[in-house]
Amino acid sequence: SIPDKVSVEAFLKQWCEEVEKPKILAFMKFVKTVRSHWSGIIHFVETKITNGILEGINSKVQLAKRRARGYRNINNFINMIYFLCGKLKFDYPLGFT
Repeated sequence: SIPDKVSVEAFLKQWCEEVEKPKILAFMKFVKTVRSHWSGIIHFVETKITNGILEGINSKVQLAKRRARGYRNINNFINMIYFLCGKLKFDYPLGFT
């Protein structure tokens, strides 16, 4: 496990240099891809948040935006986002008493 940003960057830098040494075209292309996604790789190691999680949150916000179309102010829109993304659980009665 790599604990921090400095260690991750040092590891990636060394790894890229080692992979490029044999001059294998496919490996060199892969290193180029790694370098183009460098900040995203570092960010993932720091936060453990994947793009999939962010896309899921964005999807819920877009749903709230569609549902909030008739609301008159931004506070109601924000409340809808909290309601949809907050994983709130309510204890509703299951039957009539």
